Amino acid sequence: MQNETPEQAPIEWLTLSEIGAILDESPSRVRRLLEEHYLVGSARDGAFRVPALFLQDGEPLVSLRGTIMVLQDAGFSNDEAIDWMLSVDDSIGVAPIEALRAGRKSEVRRVARSLA
Repeated sequence: MQNETPEQAPIEWLTLSEIGAILDESPSRVRRLLEEHYLVGSARDGAFRVPALFLQDGEPLVSLRGTIMVLQDAGFSNDEAIDWMLSVDDSIGVAPIEALRAGRKSEVRRVARSLA
């Protein structure tokens, strides 16, 4: 059975309030997670939101922070990093976020470093 990729299924976007409720954290702690690159978000459809795929088991996806930092070092804006993470990458075979969620951190970061 093939996993659905974000291109096949609609992306769920969470507001900062929704993330705070999921993480059981204050709004200031959620903002700190964004500032420290544990999460990345974008103003889409008016409000600042974070893709729900960036959370796993009620926590920020552990491998996301380093990957975000690699992409930012390569010159990606937050919007560009999010778009890359959610789009199927031919060299990975799935969307990078799906590969990260499957434990393929090294492969995703290797590809991200090559984008610089």
